[in-house]
Amino acid sequence: MTVRIVMSRSTRRIGMVWAGAALGLMTACAPSSHVLVGTARPPIAASLVTVYSQPPQQPFEEIAVLNASSKSMFNAGGQRSTDKVVERLKTEAAQLGANGIILEGFDQTQSGSIGTGVGSESYSRRSSVGVGAGGSLGIFKTTGKARAIYVQPPG
Repeated sequence: MTVRIVMSRSTRRIGMVWAGAALGLMTACAPSSHVLVGTARPPIAASLVTVYSQPPQQPFEEIAVLNASSKSMFNAGGQRSTDKVVERLKTEAAQLGANGIILEGFDQTQSGSIGTGVGSESYSRRSSVGVGAGGSLGIFKTTGKARAIYVQPPG
């Protein structure tokens, strides 16, 4: 006996809608923001921003408090997600003319999930067969906070 499972067009459309929504969430650009606590300077290149884990010994002035985040699917963020947040913090700082950031902390949380399932059945007078499949993906968010600073040049 051969059982043939056929997915209807509407079931395929629903699957494509879920796939499109998941792709949209994966490629969404997470925001960065700041609160000015000092005076902004002319923008500089992000590559010129130095990352500090603690305040530098040289005199500096505080420009802003920065926040940035990154969303990812399939894993809980990890180093790649943290690196992306640091790059966003550096970019935000550079736009304010800061030549340094002091990292204040990171947080990784699961911010949601997407799930879907499909099923089909086939039956005749003497037998019936049902097949189903489902799955879900976690959406994870890494956030970071830093202080944008301008370090006085030596001399």
